[in-house]
Amino acid sequence: MSKIRRVVAAALVLFFIACSPIEEDNESQANEELPGGEAKKGGELVIALAEEPDALDPSLARTFVGRIVFSSICEKLYDVDENLEIVPQLAAELPEISDDGKTVTIPLRTGIKFNDGTPFNADAVAVSINRHLTIEGSSRASEIAPVRRVTAVDDSTVELKLSEPFAPLTAALADRAGMIMSPAQLEKKGADFGDDPVCVGPFNFVERVPQDRIVVEKSDDYYAADEVNLDRITYRIIVDPNVRLSNLRSGDVDVAERLAPTDIASIEGDDSLQVAEATSIGYQGIDINIGNLNGLGKPHVAPDTPLAQNPDLREAFEMAIDRDTINKVVFDDQYSPDCSPISPNSPYAVDVQCTPFDPDQASQIVNDSGEQTPIEVELIVANDPEGIRLGEVIQSMEEKAGFDVKVRPTEFTAALEETDAGNYETFQIGWSGRVDPDQNIHSFQDSEGSLNTSGVNDPQVDRLLEEARATQDRDQRIDLYGQAINRMNEIRGIIYLYHEVLFLGASTDVVGVDYFGDGLVRLSRAGFAAE
Repeated sequence: MSKIRRVVAAALVLFFIACSPIEEDNESQANEELPGGEAKKGGELVIALAEEPDALDPSLARTFVGRIVFSSICEKLYDVDENLEIVPQLAAELPEISDDGKTVTIPLRTGIKFNDGTPFNADAVAVSINRHLTIEGSSRASEIAPVRRVTAVDDSTVELKLSEPFAPLTAALADRAGMIMSPAQLEKKGADFGDDPVCVGPFNFVERVPQDRIVVEKSDDYYAADEVNLDRITYRIIVDPNVRLSNLRSGDVDVAERLAPTDIASIEGDDSLQVAEATSIGYQGIDINIGNLNGLGKPHVAPDTPLAQNPDLREAFEMAIDRDTINKVVFDDQYSPDCSPISPNSPYAVDVQCTPFDPDQASQIVNDSGEQTPIEVELIVANDPEGIRLGEVIQSMEEKAGFDVKVRPTEFTAALEETDAGNYETFQIGWSGRVDPDQNIHSFQDSEGSLNTSGVNDPQVDRLLEEARATQDRDQRIDLYGQAINRMNEIRGIIYLYHEVLFLGASTDVVGVDYFGDGLVRLSRAGFAAE
């Protein structure tokens, strides 16, 4: 069970018992408000984000931090609740699935408007899902690839025809693939929709100042506008976790997401602050370019680098990494070391054989490789203190095995552009996680995955992931994912390192924030405590 209190202990919360709204010294109960009771109407809440979101376009967006902003402006067909169970949002009920698994019927809520006043209906759903599938550069296409036809049966019913049974579909529609955009705004803005997004949501997009802020304001067209307390939310981009905490302490921001684990102890005794924690359902790791010379979506070609050309050297590179030491030195022993993309607390957790930490054997492999030593390897990391520190620890570990790691701190969205283009060797990257394991694996490891920046191209992995998509039987899926992950760990397109614990800080004046295990900061009920 998660614990949410002003000072958070290091214990991990269970995967399916996510954090409730922040509470003071209390075992969490689902959907309780923060200390202070009822929220008053009005006011502007300022929240500090850990990175700059990429495009605010549901079809194209890739960043976790962008999903936090989307939670205020773009609702989905489905969402997850405090227990990470999938629940209807714009849909009226969970989907009806035919016996053969190839027809999915979704009933929709009625009487809803987009934030431009135009009606939400089945035609709009069809427009958005088709755009997710077809727009150039879509990050959603792989997530809902089996969808072949979307039909508006009537104004309040949409039917999806699939090429094959697809177990993860509902979970995908509980994320950006289920975000429905205003057809009028799509027609007006086209590929530039992310510059002025319009969806169904408690808040309207107002403005974006790159590297500084994103501003949204309460929507009068929202179907539950009476339940929205805040007039305005300003999302400030503050990359340095120490600066985020400093701004939280000073009152310049009201909420700060992803506080550094090493900062949590320093909050002890501060009666003006509260902290929530949630074990991430995602992962962090090292992406190695083994087949992405020409750029994402192009034919797989291996770069002419030692790691790309020699799988034994990739094994040595992993052998030199001590995951437990990384956790202790960089993260104050707060995280969960692992070599799997599936959280160990997930009901889909699999038995994975991790490569043992063995720097002596790693050194022997390097010496036997015939490569001139030390072998130079460039590692792109986040341009923040934590990312740089992690890179430096990996650099020190790899030096003992014969690798000369050059750490290159890079702004996050710029790093994504470089890796998409194939202009990288290794990249410390993570994934915020989804409730269905397919969404943590397929896009990154399937040969045609829309986020397969490492260029993995393995028929065995492809087959196992497709089989796991086609069955609803959980035991069968666990077995298939176990086989797939063991094979993925032999290829090492991604070397998985750990699962984060996410820490959310807030002033005790803030109430009604929902913070679940997916790490999203939901502010539709948030406000300031009534006096």
